[in-house]
Amino acid sequence: MRGPFRAGDRVQLTGPRGRLNTITLEPGGEFHTHRGILPHDRIIGLPDGSVVDSTVGDEYLALRPLLSDFVMSMPRGAAIVYPKDAAQILLVGDIFPGARVVEAGVGSGALSLSLLRAIGPTGTLVSFERREEFARIARGNVTAFLGLEPPHWSVRVGDLALDLGDSVEAGTVDRMVLDMLAPWECLDAATRALAPGGVIVCYVATATQLSRVAEGIRSTGAFTDPESSETMIRGWHVEGLAVRPDHRMVAHTGFLISARRLAPGTVLPQLKRKVKPEYSDEDVEAWTPGALGQRQASAKRARKAARQAESGARRALGENHSAESSA
Repeated sequence: MRGPFRAGDRVQLTGPRGRLNTITLEPGGEFHTHRGILPHDRIIGLPDGSVVDSTVGDEYLALRPLLSDFVMSMPRGAAIVYPKDAAQILLVGDIFPGARVVEAGVGSGALSLSLLRAIGPTGTLVSFERREEFARIARGNVTAFLGLEPPHWSVRVGDLALDLGDSVEAGTVDRMVLDMLAPWECLDAATRALAPGGVIVCYVATATQLSRVAEGIRSTGAFTDPESSETMIRGWHVEGLAVRPDHRMVAHTGFLISARRLAPGTVLPQLKRKVKPEYSDEDVEAWTPGALGQRQASAKRARKAARQAESGARRALGENHSAESSA
């Protein structure tokens, strides 16, 4: 959004000590701190990137939050796909405007927001989520950020491996993104749904999951040889002659593994590589979801996050309606 701040806008305030706070502007509203009050009316009408004073003279920088800011602060029930990984998924998966994308493991909606931006209004996104409360959180967060629930996005509560065929026609999906514990369980469904040349991207947390999904992709005989990577970001402190790496860095969050759908009946040429070591049924059992120790978000926490996300969505929808009425 451009232009001056308006009632209903989300604003990110940076205080004197660099602390970030995100508020939703309301006429007559106030942002309270232990060092004074910042009336919302002092912000409404100012251009993006302005500095405003609190009642005790503290200065706050006011900016509309970026997507990455919103993702890191939004209500969540499941772990999110971090911005650094979402950016890589868009590039590795070649998510383009107008693409027909299927996503599984919608979680809290962080990756859905990035995918929706990438495909634009001419694309379609079908998101599968097994847990109803996570689907509620995702819908609430996406609506709160965009100000509406996109008409080209649908959230299906169910198992992609079982329900994908009822949602999309075989061979019509351009891109598939799987963020789940056992993506190898969905490879048969993905093989049927993806168009020749389509891309599958899986996001997994551990090396054992990475190995299992790589072998699963190879065993289908329907994809190119998978490529794997992880992304780590190290920030730098740059001030005068003090130029050094930050003491903290965003290191491992997950692995990405991708491959492309071959045309039906195509046999991939054998690559010359070293013979891989053999593995037994016992080794495969160690890769199962039970052995991996799936972490379950508590139902209480998920319900709380769903209420917060839906509250943000209602505010966004109500404020947009009010703005349209006044216009």
